Amino acid sequence: MTDQPAISLAQACTESLFNRDIASQRMGMRVEQSGPGTAVVSMVVREDMIQGVGTCHGGYLFALADSAFAMACNTYNETTVALGCSIDYIAPGFVGDTLKAHAVEQSRGGRTGNYDVRIENQQGELIALFHGKSYKVRGTVLAQEIAHD
Repeated sequence: MTDQPAISLAQACTESLFNRDIASQRMGMRVEQSGPGTAVVSMVVREDMIQGVGTCHGGYLFALADSAFAMACNTYNETTVALGCSIDYIAPGFVGDTLKAHAVEQSRGGRTGNYDVRIENQQGELIALFHGKSYKVRGTVLAQEIAHD
């Protein structure tokens, strides 16, 4: 059974947050899907993202995972920020690869949450594993939209 109000809220929060996320937009990221505690964000590896040994710079992989993490932990309309993050690089990304970061909530309680993000390329090959810990602060994601209604 699906909880359509929770799904609709999650999608509205993700859309609102992403519309204000200029950094992710400039890197060419796109939100593919979202739901309560989950998000999938994609990015095509461009030539300007390649580092000295010919593969996608780890900073871009981290940014992709971090953006998916941010979208997932803000799906409840409670403003949430990163408390800490780590990443393990498994395989390289190359120019032209379409990378997808799949963020999934592992736990959420009180003011903190834990999220795992799996980055895969277009063949479904594992590129990186990311873990983020979130912290709920004051405010709501949709505060600006609600204030204008």
